[in-house]
Amino acid sequence: MAKTTSGKKNTPTKSAAKAATGLIDQGKTAPAFTLLDQTRKNRSLKDLRGKWVVLYFYPKDDTSGCTKEACQFRDVMSTLKTSKAVVLGVSPDDEASHTRFREKYDLPFDLLADTDKKVCTKFGVWQHKSMYGRKYMGVVRTTYLIDPKGKVARRWDKVKVPGHEHEVLDAIRELR
Repeated sequence: MAKTTSGKKNTPTKSAAKAATGLIDQGKTAPAFTLLDQTRKNRSLKDLRGKWVVLYFYPKDDTSGCTKEACQFRDVMSTLKTSKAVVLGVSPDDEASHTRFREKYDLPFDLLADTDKKVCTKFGVWQHKSMYGRKYMGVVRTTYLIDPKGKVARRWDKVKVPGHEHEVLDAIRELR
């Protein structure tokens, strides 16, 4: 289960909070941004005021965990739409990669290209990572639930994919 800032389920430990420097806290205004989607159309957070926004950051198109996460959101889209929620996926991949990924898995939501990682940095998800002893910078899988007024209602850190879509749905239901 992912760590959340809600205090209801898992709350981050002090060491996790220190590691999460730069992440946007619950109750704070989400940073403004404009990114290109898979069709090269500009998408801005400000244009979604009045709607719930599920803004999920993921490392790379068409990898196993990222594909599972995207398909889980795809599979609950009708419920999310009923809740007046919009899903946006963000990764450092370019628009062409997003087009292929979206078409391959029939994803009904936009994927935003943050190739220069500025938005990932603004939201605190571009972090130091380590795998097999190799240290590098990368996107830490994180989801923000942004309320209709543009404030962060919930944040899930270091998301574990199985069941995450239900955590997000439950949070929207609880907060509406």
